[in-house]
Amino acid sequence: MKAIPVPHIAGAYRFEPTPHADERGFFSRTFDAGVARSVGIDPDAFVQDSLSRSHAGVLRGMHLRVGAGEAKLVRCSFGAVFDVVVDLRVDSPTYRNVTSFELSGDTQVTLYVPAGCAHGFQALTEPADVSYRIDREHDPTEDVTIAFDDPALGITWPLPVTSMSERDRRAPGLADFLESRG
Repeated sequence: MKAIPVPHIAGAYRFEPTPHADERGFFSRTFDAGVARSVGIDPDAFVQDSLSRSHAGVLRGMHLRVGAGEAKLVRCSFGAVFDVVVDLRVDSPTYRNVTSFELSGDTQVTLYVPAGCAHGFQALTEPADVSYRIDREHDPTEDVTIAFDDPALGITWPLPVTSMSERDRRAPGLADFLESRG
């Protein structure tokens, strides 16, 4: 497994495993504490694992947490998703950068999303399972959602949106979020 810095988001990494394939399928390490430590990520900081299953076209995001934020490891364990990260850390050299990836169960690549970045994805397959490893217990009072289709983000989603939560559908734009932060 190797850790590769994400060029457009400071502190973000792609963890690329080395799957071992044969006639039975494949075996792949999806997390390695030593590799995480080698790039300054504390593997013991993660306190919660979650899983979402989405139908093709479902969009989840753009989500982040205020306060101390929330760092997470994100991996598509089955199917494929179009994954997006937006750097909203005011003091970051990549502030307001947007980058996207395709994550899939075929590659088992894990993305490290630093605290202070918004994250979202759209399911490309039927179904798509996304696993999260999160470094803070969930506090719903810190949840923030930014409009997935805000022109200020400039995200081109690959499929028509087939479904999303009401919260995501009614999310304010980026300017409203930035204004609320002062």
